[in-house]
Amino acid sequence: MSYLQLPYVHWSIAVLGLACLGTAACYSVLTLTAVLVWRLRRPTLHPRIMPPVTLLKPLCGAEHGLYDRLRSFCQQDYRQFQIVFGVRDPDDPALIVVQRLQQEFPALPIEVVASPQLHGSNYKISNLINMVAQARHDVLIIADSDTFVGPDYLRSVTAPLLDRSVGLVTCPYRDVPTARIWSRLGAMYINEWYMPSVLFAWLFGGGCYASGQTLCLRRQTLEAVGGFQAVTNHLADDHRLGELIRSTGLKIVLSPTAVQAVHDEPDLDALTRHELRWMRTIHKLRPWSFRLIFLTFSLPMAIAGFALSAAAAEPMFTLTARWLLAIVLAARLGVHFAHRIQSNQAADRSALADLWLVPVRDALLGWYWFVSFLSSRISWRGGEFNVDADGIMH
Repeated sequence: MSYLQLPYVHWSIAVLGLACLGTAACYSVLTLTAVLVWRLRRPTLHPRIMPPVTLLKPLCGAEHGLYDRLRSFCQQDYRQFQIVFGVRDPDDPALIVVQRLQQEFPALPIEVVASPQLHGSNYKISNLINMVAQARHDVLIIADSDTFVGPDYLRSVTAPLLDRSVGLVTCPYRDVPTARIWSRLGAMYINEWYMPSVLFAWLFGGGCYASGQTLCLRRQTLEAVGGFQAVTNHLADDHRLGELIRSTGLKIVLSPTAVQAVHDEPDLDALTRHELRWMRTIHKLRPWSFRLIFLTFSLPMAIAGFALSAAAAEPMFTLTARWLLAIVLAARLGVHFAHRIQSNQAADRSALADLWLVPVRDALLGWYWFVSFLSSRISWRGGEFNVDADGIMH
């Protein structure tokens, strides 16, 4: 029986299945292309004479591996820079790590600000408002406490600001998980869906990504958009800051240097809270496009499309569906392995260690996306917040 003689409903279902498969194949191939183009790009040569920099590091608690991460910022190949660490609690255990660094690097200007003063519902931004008064230099870099960098980090993220049309420099990042399975699943969210999506947008000229892992800007630019006070109640403060800077006509540049972040999820409940917060954040920032974000879940989309295409029981449909599914699987595995090959994986884990988690990871991605529509409540730093349509926390 030819497909023209099939019942109309069966034919329509099969065509819908092939459309799902085709969409998944196109997106997965283009995403893998973006990841590979990014990894294979040529290194940038930076001028030796660079402006002095103040690095702002808000802290909260002695997180796993905090000493090594903070120490990486003290070992920069950079002529003149200052580090300002900030905490809300004067008894915060992170200060023990900071004192150790002050003793280890006596020639490096390291300042500490401990102030409980709140300026809004976003504790991190309140911390930064308290800290910025101690900044000596006009180029400011904000970096999250879980970030680990190489010795050329400051030079790499500061260099694009030499172009006066650039208002903000940010970095892609790779999550390095602890040994727990929940940490590995959480890191796969960043490494195999979120950051590839960012690079996909970058490949096609998208310039709206801004990550708290690194925000580098001039003090003048910050003041022109209202300072940190302009984002003190926003959940996605980094994204909002990027929006404000772009509204002034300045560009956001993605630095060629990718930083590392430690990912530690103690259990499934922590993973769920974390990823629902991310999903609900994206939902609030982009409510209309978020409804279609399932199109980027290439493996679930492909499996659903393959099942639907079977309604046609026709060799033409079956062969096409198999080829498209094979393309999706190959591209999905390519993204899975791209960040593992030649990366600093733990010595006791091979590149194949998490292969079996790929379908689990992608199924969770679809589930958290669905659940994120059911509530606007998020859990963050031990607090519960509702987020309104403007991304403001209450």
